[in-house]
Amino acid sequence: MCGIVGYVGQRAAEDVIIDGLRRLEYRGYDSAGIALFNEQELFVEKHAGRLSVLEGYLSANPHRDARLGIGHTRWATHGAPNDVNAHPHTGCTPRFAVVHNGIIENYNELRRELMARGHRFVTETDTEVLPHLLEEVYAGDLATAVFEVVAKLRGAYALAVVTSEDPNTVIAYRQDSPLIIGLGQGENFLASDIPALLPYTRQTVVLDDGDLAVLRSSGVSFYREGKEIEKDIFTVTWDEVAAEKAGFDHFMLKEIHEQPKALRDTLSGRILEQGTNLAEEIGLTSDMIKGINRVVVVACGTAYHAGLVGKTLIERLARIHVEVDYASEFRYRQPVLNPNDLVIIISQSGETADTLAALREAKRQGCTVVAITNVVGSSVSREGQHVLHTWAGPEIAVASTKAYTTQLAALTLMAIELGLGRKTLKVTRAQELLRGLREIPLQVGEIIAQAEKIKAVAEHVAKSEHVFFIGRGLDFNVALEGALKLKEISYIHAEAYAAGELKHGTLALITAGTPVICLFTQAELQEKMVSNVEVVRARGGYTVSISSCCADVTGTISDVEIRLPETDPLLAPMLSVVPLQLLAYYAAVTRGADVDKPRNLAKSVTVE
Repeated sequence: MCGIVGYVGQRAAEDVIIDGLRRLEYRGYDSAGIALFNEQELFVEKHAGRLSVLEGYLSANPHRDARLGIGHTRWATHGAPNDVNAHPHTGCTPRFAVVHNGIIENYNELRRELMARGHRFVTETDTEVLPHLLEEVYAGDLATAVFEVVAKLRGAYALAVVTSEDPNTVIAYRQDSPLIIGLGQGENFLASDIPALLPYTRQTVVLDDGDLAVLRSSGVSFYREGKEIEKDIFTVTWDEVAAEKAGFDHFMLKEIHEQPKALRDTLSGRILEQGTNLAEEIGLTSDMIKGINRVVVVACGTAYHAGLVGKTLIERLARIHVEVDYASEFRYRQPVLNPNDLVIIISQSGETADTLAALREAKRQGCTVVAITNVVGSSVSREGQHVLHTWAGPEIAVASTKAYTTQLAALTLMAIELGLGRKTLKVTRAQELLRGLREIPLQVGEIIAQAEKIKAVAEHVAKSEHVFFIGRGLDFNVALEGALKLKEISYIHAEAYAAGELKHGTLALITAGTPVICLFTQAELQEKMVSNVEVVRARGGYTVSISSCCADVTGTISDVEIRLPETDPLLAPMLSVVPLQLLAYYAAVTRGADVDKPRNLAKSVTVE
């Protein structure tokens, strides 16, 4: 997501920081800013848009004597992508400057308390509470003040802090968001990712959660819980291209591995003890929720597949009829809508042309529109009446992975909120689902740990020209996404079918050795599913089961079984899709395809 760069030493800090931010541009951002200590005061410059906009302002007002500073490229979460919301942030006075990655879950509570004590806020961001808190607790030692501030925070974050009170020090703190320290001679560096450091040093220290680093030109000290600690030095051997991918061979693989964090960010601050705070966040009133007559989900591609899962979740939990439509078809069938319909628009980029057109048509017909998107400030987020951001961070690979799983998380929260609001979902059942949701990020990590086993399956699948995916209920919806992933990056013909439909024609395509990927996560359908797989086996198909239920059966009817952690069946799509993503990735690599940029495809489809 956002990029952080910091420097203290003998060079022009402005040059080092801007160069570092440029090397993090691949991460995606919508504004950039810098804080420099120069002539006994902090100078802050920040602007919406590309880094070149900031550079233009700096060239007109250079600070060549500054030897200390911090910089930031922001991927907007809280607040629109504009000059005011850009980082760094200061408080009531320009004594402290802070840059921040991540989310401070309790910022509203802290903001209210600070305002009650006379602090003035000028941005929409969660970050702005930090310099105001520093103003209250600083008593001469910046590291101590930062420790006091983070003790008040809930969430996942990485911070870099400077103050005019101590012009020789940069403080860095990590909690669930990456920060790397670069060690030099008479100078030291910090960044949120390694590429920013490579032109200057290969000697790095990776901060762990709860670590605080004090950077001075003379050296770096590390602390945890107020006590100084020793940290291991890691020598980077990657080249700069590999470093952008954090050592992964492709952005797609990196983004698959980022899913635990992306899911935590999507869920962060939205789960309460007995429900969610989604209705308040996106502005749906109790009367609006109770008055919904029908839900219409509109999306394209992977987002459409997420919508199919959302249909089942909303119908099961909120007992509302749900339709799912391709955005490219929506307008042209002259849809019949009414003001009591809730239209959910899903788009990773927020710029998908067909989806945007569908949103406008729904608004024209007077519907309530909720937009689910990853990009703050996108067209969909601006034009949607109610917006739910997934906070997955930028996706570089064309094939969507973490955007899909975070869309599922957002739709699950939405279904729970609608069910509670309409009193069709018991609080105890909602609590079960929310407890399960909290476990999902960790469980996704457990599945990724099986990558080598999945890779072996993929190498076998890669030899085929036709692959089938089957499942029932929610598993069929996930099978559709698995087939799409395989064909879009490996160029293998892949189709997904509701397993019960095999006998209605598709079975004619199953011959000896044909790979069939079978999803088993819906316990209530397992007996039916087992029968369908037995039919495939009888024709000599090569069966791979992705299972979290009927373990005593799937292992005996499958050539290969990939086990999933146990979870509630309604939450299983967030887990079962992960091995399918890895399967597609490794099959594409085996076939020598361009994984991140598959032929004929674009990341954001901005034309109809």
